[in-house]
Amino acid sequence: MTASGTFGYGTEYTDLIDLGRLGGIFVKGTTLEPRQGNDYPRMAETPSGMLNSVGLQNKGVDYFVEHIYPVIKTYDTHMIVNVSGSTVEDYVACAEKLAGLDKIPAIELNISCPNVKEGGMAFGTSCVSAAKVTRAVREVYPKTLIVKLSPNVTDITEIARAVEAGGADAVSLVNTFLGMAIDVESRRPKLSTITGGLSGPCIRPIAVRMVWQVFHAVKIPIIGMGGIASWQDAIEFILAGSVAVQLGTYNFIDPAVSVSIVDGILDYLDRHHISAVSELVGKIDYL
Repeated sequence: MTASGTFGYGTEYTDLIDLGRLGGIFVKGTTLEPRQGNDYPRMAETPSGMLNSVGLQNKGVDYFVEHIYPVIKTYDTHMIVNVSGSTVEDYVACAEKLAGLDKIPAIELNISCPNVKEGGMAFGTSCVSAAKVTRAVREVYPKTLIVKLSPNVTDITEIARAVEAGGADAVSLVNTFLGMAIDVESRRPKLSTITGGLSGPCIRPIAVRMVWQVFHAVKIPIIGMGGIASWQDAIEFILAGSVAVQLGTYNFIDPAVSVSIVDGILDYLDRHHISAVSELVGKIDYL
């Protein structure tokens, strides 16, 4: 699948790849009200990765329902909406508006957002707040509820257990790591927000480790992501415990990489005489 914020609404890629070959598309972050995003500059390249502080720029859930949904509901793949908010009430209201859309089978809660009622601390860095927002959305959203976990915590398994107890059907991990870059000539931060989210191949070994830890901590399915750039990377996440994977940053480098990874996975299964990806989930052959 493709990760939220890296593949638009899929419409931007229809001339490049067959969207029907993807397991799903997680559309860009959607909020209750329109958001303009952060000031520029809000992206910076780093070794083997990138920093971003786009700030969830979008036209709001009502615009999505009225203008985007009628287009993407015809795509031959699973369209999943990433939901963000600054308060529990924001998440709930946004989820309620999406619940009635027949061709949206699931939502992904981005709990890396700052909780304005709690002084700006991200929902996903506290077991209490993570469980609270998950439980509140669970009460109004009857379809598949995926919660996207932040890696910026001491123990990600605690957060995973909290959202599982709150009613999550699955977890996706990891979101971006908090990072910073400075232009040494101007001696100024490269991002207007000073810090931003680090993604790309540089984070993959940490993301794989976190997926492996969560796999042994919860019973709900895991969707793995974090620096996937090849089919080998995707298989690595699956062996660590992911039932599926999301491809993010590498879409900016090669817009057709997702279908190349699908082909690579299928070839790997054939070569190893494996009938389904599910047979690989968590199947590490320990020394």
